[in-house]
Formats: sequence, C-alpha cells, structure tokens
Amino acid sequence: MADRKTIWIPRRLSDATLARARRDYEVILAEEDRPATHEEIVAMSARADGMIPCHSERFSAEVAARLDPRLKIVANHSVGVDHCDLPALRARGIVVTNTPDVLSDATAELAMMLMLGAARRAVEGDRLVRSGAWDFWSPAFMVGKQLTGSRLGIVGMGRVGRAFARKARGFDMEIHYFNRSRLGPEEEQGAIFHADLDSLLAVSDFLSLHCPATPETFRLMNAERIALMPKGAILVNTARGSLVDEAALRAAIESGRLAGAGLDVFETEPGGNPAFAAHEAIFMSPHVGSATVRTRDAMGFRALDNLDAFFAGRAPRDAL
Repeated sequence: MADRKTIWIPRRLSDATLARARRDYEVILAEEDRPATHEEIVAMSARADGMIPCHSERFSAEVAARLDPRLKIVANHSVGVDHCDLPALRARGIVVTNTPDVLSDATAELAMMLMLGAARRAVEGDRLVRSGAWDFWSPAFMVGKQLTGSRLGIVGMGRVGRAFARKARGFDMEIHYFNRSRLGPEEEQGAIFHADLDSLLAVSDFLSLHCPATPETFRLMNAERIALMPKGAILVNTARGSLVDEAALRAAIESGRLAGAGLDVFETEPGGNPAFAAHEAIFMSPHVGSATVRTRDAMGFRALDNLDAFFAGRAPRDAL
C-alpha cells in the first residue's frame, strides 16, 4: 500500500517482532546480523521513515548531522541510549524512543545468576567436574561466600535495581542502596538508603551496579572506591562496562581485596577483557541480560508501539 511507512531494522530481532513489523510496515531488513556502520545508517535514512536500531548502532553528532530529512523517528530496541547523541538528533527534528520496563526482570535474573556464580565459585567448580579433575573432597574444599544474611549494596534503584532487590529479598539479604533521590516507603520496601556512595560501599558484602552510563559514572568503581568495600566482597555489573575500571578490578581480584566478580558488560564489546579469562573468580556472560524469548518479544513490540503511536500522530510512550 502506498501509504505504508517504511522502517529499517539493522539487526535480527525476534520472529514475533519481525512478523508484526512486516504486517504493518514496509520493512527493510539488513542482510547480515551485525552492527551497522555510520555510512549504512546515513544511507538508510534516505530510504526509511523510521528505524529500530539496537545499542550497537551509533548515532553520533556527526551521523545525526548527515541524516536525510526523510527519517523522522529512531525507535531504539534498548533501554540505554548512550549510543545516541540526543541533542543532535533533536536538533534534526528526529524523535528518539527506548524500551523501558520490559527487560527489568530478565536483567535482574541474570544479575542474580552472576552474583551466585561468583559467590559459590561456579567457574572453578564447573571446570573441575567438566575436565575430570574432581578427585578430592574436604570440608575446606570449594568454600564460597553465602548470600543469606549478607548485606547487598545496589547502585541505582531504577526499574532493574528494584527488580534485583525484590529477588535478593528472597535470599534474606539486607538491602542497602545509593540513588539520586530516596525512594518512597512503598518502593523502598525496607531497604536502607545511603545519600553517599562511599557510605554504601563500606557496608556492601555484595555490590550490584544498575545505574546508567554517563560522564559522571565513567569508571565509577575505580581503585579508590573498590578499596572502600569490605575485604572479600563481590562486585556485580549488568549495567554498562564503562562503570568499572577493569584494571583496578583485576588488581583487586589478584590481591584478594575482592573475592570475586560477576560481569555481563565490559569496556570493550563484543570481546570483553581477555585478561579476565585467567581468573576463575570472575564469572562472566556476553552482555545477555535481556536475552530471553519473552523479553526480546516485549522489547520489539515496545519499539513497534512507539512507531505506531508516532505515525498515528500521537506522542510515543517512550519518547526521550
């Protein structure tokens, strides 16, 4: 139909998302499932009225300045939008949206897995059994760190942070948090607020990061801040790799200052940090916090909801 809008989808989204997109739009789907280059983004802006990019597509100020006037909306398939220069896109009259809410539980589940895995030495234990090297037992064998009754510090009590706190309460952990503002009693659910990050670090037997990547949070966890944590603490990061100084984290693992770490995000992605591979105390996954079938469908549908609203002349629910 002549009045159908055209959208570009540069990555392989869920089957349900693609089926709905093709039902309602003319869809241009990238031939390869890989990050689109700047040149590809600029070229496709002349062919599409809207785009559903992922965090892998970078909309810098330079890219924004070169976009064709045809492009009206960038409906991100992600919560984080640090890959988009929002002021530059707004200056071109391009609406930008994201997909909040729908991935909180999936990401919190993965954070719990990483915390448990680091605490109970999952990498080391898996290697021993898988390699056939498990030939010994003793009361001192594979002793880890228990969650029950431990103090959990959460940096950033947004949607994911609160979802993680709900799950951690099931392990009878004492919840502490640092946030830009204190939550109300109903959302706080007995968690202990710290107006100062250093105060939180001092009581965090486990620390989980759930704050956005901004210039202010770049390498938030550096050597000085890691040193404030109790000896033998465990650090978990499912937010953004830039929040952690990876050299400082590695040094803290090697010195025994930290007992372990659980990481789903890294400064370099894809790829991660090869230096971490030598340390079985670091339990890692490849940035898959939201990688469940239910959540991938929900993310794709949320992006399409935003497109539908925009092209119908309404304000998208998740406009930034």
